Amino acid sequence: MFVFGDDFVDNGNVPNIVGEKTSRQWSYPYGSYRSSNWSGAPVPTGRFSNYRMQSDFIARMLGLAEAPPAYELTSDQSCDSSGMTFAVGGAGVFKVTSTAKKVPTLAAQVQAFKRLVNDDVISTRQLHHSVALIAISGNDYMSGSEANNVFYSSFDDVSSTYSGIQIKPSINISISTLLINFSWMQLDTYIGNVATEILDNVAQLQMLGVRKVLVNNLHPIGCMPSQTSSNNYTTCDLLGNYGASVHNKYLNQMIGERDNVHILDLYSAFTDIVNHAPGEGSDRSKDFKRKLTPCCESSYEGGYCGERSSSGKHLYDLCDNPDKRFYWDEAHPTHAGWEAVMEALEQPLMEFLDQDYVP
Repeated sequence: MFVFGDDFVDNGNVPNIVGEKTSRQWSYPYGSYRSSNWSGAPVPTGRFSNYRMQSDFIARMLGLAEAPPAYELTSDQSCDSSGMTFAVGGAGVFKVTSTAKKVPTLAAQVQAFKRLVNDDVISTRQLHHSVALIAISGNDYMSGSEANNVFYSSFDDVSSTYSGIQIKPSINISISTLLINFSWMQLDTYIGNVATEILDNVAQLQMLGVRKVLVNNLHPIGCMPSQTSSNNYTTCDLLGNYGASVHNKYLNQMIGERDNVHILDLYSAFTDIVNHAPGEGSDRSKDFKRKLTPCCESSYEGGYCGERSSSGKHLYDLCDNPDKRFYWDEAHPTHAGWEAVMEALEQPLMEFLDQDYVP
C-alpha cells in the first residue's frame, strides 16, 4: 500500500518541532484514544487524530495492522513490506508552504515514489500487488491563518500562480470569505485545474506499475469546525460545500470511468453523518453528538488543539467522550469518525479491490 496526499493520511512525515502549530499532532492529546481493548499508554504518532485515521482503516481492510510507515521515518534505501506513506500534512496539488518547511506537492510525493521504484527500493513484486491511496482534502482551497493571505490573485497563468502561499493543515478563515472574491468562471477554472493535477498523478502512478488506485473525492469542507465556529457550530458553510461539489464533479468526469481507479465518496459519507436532513442520515450518524463541534478546541481565538503555555498549561478544551464526536479538531475526524466513514465506504471499496486488474 502506498499513500499520497495530506493531513488526512499523514502518519509522521511532518517534522516534530516543539511549539509549532503544524507539529501539534506529535503532542497530547493527539493519539490519546483509549479503549477496553487497548491497555497501553496513548502515544502521539504524528497522525492528525486521536488514534487511527483513514489510511489505517484501509490498511486493515487489506490485512495490514496499520498504514505503512512514513517516508521521513524510514531508513534510506528501504521500503517496508507493507509499503510507504508519502503524504504530508498541509500538502495540496500545487506548491504551498508551512511555517516549518516547504510542503511537497502531490506530484513531488509521486516523484519520491518514482525514485524508489527506479532505484529498485520498491520491488516489481510490491508494485504487482500494490494499492495506492490519494487523499487531497482541500488545502488547495484554503489560505493560511493570516487574514491578509489572499487565496490566489490571478488565474491568467495557472502554472505560475501557485507559489509562496502559506497553507497549513487547518485554518480559521471562512472559505466563503476567500472564494467570494472570485467570479464563478475563475473558481470553476481553478477547481478544474486541481482535478486535472490529481488525474495526472493517478496516470503517473499507473505508468509506474501501481495496480489499483483509490482517490478520495472532497469531503464537505464547509462543515469543518474551522468553517462552522463563526455560527457556534450550528450550520455548514454552503459556499464551501458548493466548491467541494464542483471539485467532485470534475473528479468524477476525469477519472470516474478510468480502469483500475476507484473514487472514495467521502463527500456522501461525511454528509450522511454531519449534514443530513432531519430524519435521514446513516445509522452511524446517531452515534455522534454535536456533530459539527470538535472534541479538542482552543480555549482562545487563534489557538489550536494541543497548545500549551510556556508554563505547561493546556490552552485547549477536550471533550469528555471523543467517541461521541465526529470531528477531533478544527479539520480532522476522530478515530470514531473515521471508523464510521470507512464502514460506509468499505463494501464498494472491497468490491473494487476484488475486481480483476484491467491491463
